Amino acid sequence: MVFFSLFREKKMVEINFLCVHKKLRSKRVAPVLIREITRRVHLEGIFQAVYTAGVVLPKPVGTCRYWHRSLNPRKLIEVKFSHLSRNMTMQRTMKLYRLPESPKTAGLRPMEKKDIPVVHQLLTRYLKQFHLTPVMSQEEVEHWFYPQENIIDTFVVENANGEVTDFLSFYTLPSTIMNHPTHKSLKAAYSFYNVHTQTPLLDLMSDALVLAKMKGFDVFNALDLMENKAFLEKLKFGIGDGNLQYYLYNWKCPSMGAEKVGLVLQ
Repeated sequence: MVFFSLFREKKMVEINFLCVHKKLRSKRVAPVLIREITRRVHLEGIFQAVYTAGVVLPKPVGTCRYWHRSLNPRKLIEVKFSHLSRNMTMQRTMKLYRLPESPKTAGLRPMEKKDIPVVHQLLTRYLKQFHLTPVMSQEEVEHWFYPQENIIDTFVVENANGEVTDFLSFYTLPSTIMNHPTHKSLKAAYSFYNVHTQTPLLDLMSDALVLAKMKGFDVFNALDLMENKAFLEKLKFGIGDGNLQYYLYNWKCPSMGAEKVGLVLQ
């Protein structure tokens, strides 16, 4: 459980996943699960929540869109995640999405334990410009950002004076590929929180793509929230086909543009 800030702090629960077996869908199981999690949260003295959904309910506080950047275009086309554009061959598509062999930002390295306090400071300061954000403790920053293989990757930029000035992060969410003779899973990276003070955001995210490619990811996904619109088209992201609606439960809040949403939810 974390606090969320909309010009004031309010303790809320964050609902990330609600999973129902395929055979039990359309049988009103989801409302039962929602009532049960609501009951348990009330017992903890918390009466508000934040969550996302693909469907439009009354009434979203924000609407975001996923964008996708091909890292392994051949595989994505073979599994029908994407398709060849008109007048494009596979060879030309692979050339279009080709990335440098290594990152270009000097001082870019994986986050270490010693970086936790400064990453916490950078994140807290950066999120103040947005209207709906998490308010994380140092312990929560360690939990959410400290690198864990196949879970979360965070890289910091350390300048010549030994100061950490920027960081980028992305989490792993693989998908199973059904009924394909060759490919069994799709490894997707999702942009998490990216803070820039000295390094241009475009350069930082270009390096994020390179790092994800080096680590074997097939696609890099990002929502168009915060400042992300500044790099999506320039780095050859393609717009997704559905919206992600942000909702607050039991809390009245005016709606906001995606660029003012500073909270990353799935």
